[in-house]
Amino acid sequence: MPKKLIQGVGTPDGTGMRRRDFILASGAAAAAGALGLPSRVYAQTGRTEITFASARFFSTDTMQQVIESYNKSQNSVHVSYIELPPPSSSIEVHQQLVQQLARKNGSPDVFTQDIIWIAEFAEAGWALPLDHYFGSDEMKAYLPGIVQGCTWKGQLTGMPWFIDCGKLYYRTDILEKLGAGVPETWDQLIETAKKGTGGDVRFGFIWQAKQAEILTCTLVSFIGSNEGSILASDGKRVKIAEPEAKAAVQLMYDTIHKYKVTPSDVLTWDEEPSRRPFTAGESVFLRNWSYVWSIAQDKTQSDVVGKVDVAPLPHFPGKKSAACLGGYQYGVNASTKNKDAAIDFLRWLSTPATQLHFAIKEGFVPTRLAVFDEPELAKTQPFIQKLKTVSLGAIPRPVTPKYPQVTLVLQSQVSRALVSGDIESSLNTAKAQIEKIVGT
Repeated sequence: MPKKLIQGVGTPDGTGMRRRDFILASGAAAAAGALGLPSRVYAQTGRTEITFASARFFSTDTMQQVIESYNKSQNSVHVSYIELPPPSSSIEVHQQLVQQLARKNGSPDVFTQDIIWIAEFAEAGWALPLDHYFGSDEMKAYLPGIVQGCTWKGQLTGMPWFIDCGKLYYRTDILEKLGAGVPETWDQLIETAKKGTGGDVRFGFIWQAKQAEILTCTLVSFIGSNEGSILASDGKRVKIAEPEAKAAVQLMYDTIHKYKVTPSDVLTWDEEPSRRPFTAGESVFLRNWSYVWSIAQDKTQSDVVGKVDVAPLPHFPGKKSAACLGGYQYGVNASTKNKDAAIDFLRWLSTPATQLHFAIKEGFVPTRLAVFDEPELAKTQPFIQKLKTVSLGAIPRPVTPKYPQVTLVLQSQVSRALVSGDIESSLNTAKAQIEKIVGT
């Protein structure tokens, strides 16, 4: 991270205080914040005190350094950190945020949230609408899909931080041998997958269909690539049984049972079981997240080093690629007693400089379009620059405050469809069940 952009980040502890004092102070801040104690009991005087609750994505010091960099940049606001569990324990993160926000005592003032919780928090009245502070022209600087995902009932209630999205990994050596281009449509992928299998290459196209959240993510990409959706933009009308969605689920089934380019094992595979055969050199194509890239380039974990590249997922003829959107975003507590200070901190977190820091230091895919073109990003994280085109096609999962219930229905019924082949019945059942959930 260039020190010119964010002062303090990159120094041993990001502050001018002794490291021991820094750790003690920040530890006290986290403890007091978790207990709901007034931040003034431990923080510097003469400043507006606010708290920031975030899942632990990386070492505590790194997040504290970022916060302390903000604290050093001005004399009006002091931020203290409340550390939540890592995203791998998302249920616990969600529970802790719900408990804190539901108290409506103003703590935490600012928080990070999985994109699938944005509608829930907004509908509950826990997230402050941000349109007054960040206008539509300003939001054009961000990836369109992430702005859509941060919006509920026409109001911006989340602020973009970083994203992940599904993408197509492919074997460059196999495509070169076949004289094939990178597939843009599903038909092209299936044709190349068939031709590319043989010998050590056992599979044409691997994806994930385990009855879990990953199946919903996969479903979103397939349906979106046919310009269909699971819910309408109002979060009420259910579209899972419409022709575009049915054709997409039929294609998912056909890759396994008709075209036989996908092993039936995917019905029990999530990310890692599906990744391993690809990096072992056993598949032409793989749908997965960004983390696979670094593994594919590691000689201790991969047999395909230097033989892999990434592209947007294919689409139906005449349609567009659609990648399921993931990642964490920022929010402001609607009950904060320090609204101006919270917005000031949020605006600082959302600057190109801060996004560039997270991209360089942590490999987080930025949500600001201009950050993709930063020369330092090209030098330190060239893979992230490859993802700009992929990210432009990213779309959110169903935006609804009832998302936890909706995704369980999707997982159950789509799993049944992929095993039985009874697409029509499974999706009609899913529609009826989801309509009861969302109150249509």
